[in-house]
Amino acid sequence: MNIKTEGRKLRLFDAGCGNGYLAAALAEKGFEVAGCDFSKEGIEQARKLCPDAKFEVCSVYDNMLDTFGGEWDIVLSSEVIEHLYDPGRLIENVYPMLRSDGIFIITTPYHGYLKNLVMAVTGKMDKHFTVLWDGGHIKFWSFRTLSALLEKKGFSVGKFYGAGRFPWLWKSMVVSASKKDLPNPK
Repeated sequence: MNIKTEGRKLRLFDAGCGNGYLAAALAEKGFEVAGCDFSKEGIEQARKLCPDAKFEVCSVYDNMLDTFGGEWDIVLSSEVIEHLYDPGRLIENVYPMLRSDGIFIITTPYHGYLKNLVMAVTGKMDKHFTVLWDGGHIKFWSFRTLSALLEKKGFSVGKFYGAGRFPWLWKSMVVSASKKDLPNPK
């Protein structure tokens, strides 16, 4: 990460912050944090957990720039994009919030070819892709599919990490991206 901070705290925005646990942990590490979530109860917990940060009830589909401003060094969206009907809107809304040298970090469950094949062969597809979980996952991402969406929305994909379990059967993935040198394509 090559973000120039000019001696100030790194500014991190948590898009879909839930109860604010991750934002609060990063605030303890010295980050200036803020976040939004659609859950009123989650935001109430976040405000208690990290009272010095700005947390607001809003959707990642909303114009977060109007509420939280721009010039964020890092925008983080952890385990959110798989729940969205229109994940491109999240990415479009994050783009103007970031500084020109800022980083967008997304975590989401990993669904590459080999993992899906192993689930199919072992008979675990129905359990994994259950339709009985209200509010569950509606999009399933591989590195290739998430990278394609980020590229389409004006980002250059930086690093990819698998997390949990064994290589190529990972539970989740972490992808970082930065702005391309073009205006944000819609």
